[in-house]
This record gives sequence, structure tokens and C-alpha cells, in this order.
Amino acid sequence: MKQSIPTYDLSSITKHGILIERIEKRTFSAEGNLFDKGIHRDSHYIFTFMESGRARMMVDFKIIEAKDASIFFLLPGQVHEGILMDDVSGWFIAVKADLLPDTVRTVFEESLVDIQPVSINENWMNKLNTCAGMLQMSYTEEMMETREGFLVVQSFMNAFTGMYALIFLEEYSPEISSESRAVQLARKFRVLIRKEFKTLKSPSGYADLLNISRGYLSEVIREVTGRSAQYWIHQEVLIEAKRLLSFTQLTVKEIAYELGYSDHTYFSRLFSKVEGFPPSEFRDKNRKKY
Repeated sequence: MKQSIPTYDLSSITKHGILIERIEKRTFSAEGNLFDKGIHRDSHYIFTFMESGRARMMVDFKIIEAKDASIFFLLPGQVHEGILMDDVSGWFIAVKADLLPDTVRTVFEESLVDIQPVSINENWMNKLNTCAGMLQMSYTEEMMETREGFLVVQSFMNAFTGMYALIFLEEYSPEISSESRAVQLARKFRVLIRKEFKTLKSPSGYADLLNISRGYLSEVIREVTGRSAQYWIHQEVLIEAKRLLSFTQLTVKEIAYELGYSDHTYFSRLFSKVEGFPPSEFRDKNRKKY
């Protein structure tokens, strides 16, 4: 058990912030690129496009399964571990967040649902295959060393991830273009929590950032999600707490401080109230599992 959850970035692999790999009938082994790191985070996005095969992984305590023609992505910072790859063919693309268009990042980062793999039809599969192939061919050292070459690669990356965004919008948000102001506000609130949960713990702090009243924020969040604003703040705190409890040797007191609580007993009471058992019990259960 390590003192912290390993976080990998692309700097040791590529200086350009992009990794593209074609996968051919790969079966899980300790030598696989995606599956050889154990439990870890990545500081970049990961886009997995499967043409065929079956894969299973743990993402933030949930088992994610994909099979046949399907796509999936991981956000920067999500804790994950590969469990199975069975005869998988397709593409694996990793990219730094700052190389993605804001419109694409918005789709992925502001989702109000837990994202699952999405099955795709032959039309989408052909388009993604063509785009990924063009991206791989254009991504050379020579191309990346010139402004014009970089723009070509950037264009293919924008096209590939843009298609991902369209597919997920079709699957999860068919009415996205006619979203109400309330839903847009709820999305902005969720994004802010992911960035600020260690320092901002109350709805009023987020209301200030959004230039609205606490009462209005609370009303909107409950209307859109069925939960209180405070619930979502606590959820972000607790998912990070669970990561640290399961995958590090930090004490409960150290985890509380890491999450922005000066009073570790308050943190323990909060965890127990929401989860139904204390942090130490959660740690014992999940260390046996992982």
C-alpha cells in the first residue's frame, strides 16, 4: 500500500501531450499499456474506442464493462484499474486536457449522470476508425515541430473527440440544445465542485462564485437533480476520501486535512453519517477487496 495514489502524466512518454495507440486483439496481461499500472490516476483524458472484444475495469469503485463496438472515456483524476481485456481491437488515445476544445471538455466534465460505455453502430465505427487512423499518421515528430503540423494534428484530435462528444450527447442528453437555465446552472455548479471541494464546503460559497443567492442555488439544484446542493458537495468530498482510504496509507486524520478539514473528528462524523459506517471500517472492507 502506497502513501499516495500514483498519478501518471504523459511527459515521460511524449513531450507533445498526446498518445495514440492501435490495439489488435489484445488480451489482458501485465504488459498492456493501460492495464499494467495497478490502481492509479492519470492527469490526462483517456479515450478508448473498441471495435471488438470485451473489457472490464474499476473506475472510482464502480465496475465498468464494455463489449463489441463501443466507446468510453476517463476524466483526469479518476482512480481506476484494469481488470480484464479479452481479444480487444480498437484505439487507445490519451491527451492532455488543455489540448481539447472547451466545447468538448464541457460535454465530458459537466455531465449530470455517471458515464457508462456507449455502444456504437457501424457508421460511427467507420468514422472514428478513419479519424483515428489519420490522427496516428499525422502525429509525427516532424509534424509536431511546426505550427502548421501541430494545427493539423490538433484538427484531427478535435474531430475525434468531437465525435465522442456527439455520441455521448445523443446517448445521455438528447434535449441538450434546449436545456433550461436551471440545468445549465446545475452543470456549472457540478464543475465548480470538482475544482473547489477542498476549500469550499458550503453552498453559499458556490452561490457567490455563480453570482446568485444561496436560496436560488439550493432551489435549482434540488429541482434538477432531486438532491440538495450540500449533498453534491459532500459526494465530491467523499469520493476523494474513499480513494485515499482505499489506495493510500494516509491516516484518517491526514486524509481529513488533505480534504480541507481542520477538525478530523468532524470529517469522521460526516463520513459515518453519509456512508453508514466510519472511515476506518470502509478502509478495512475495501483493502480486502482491492
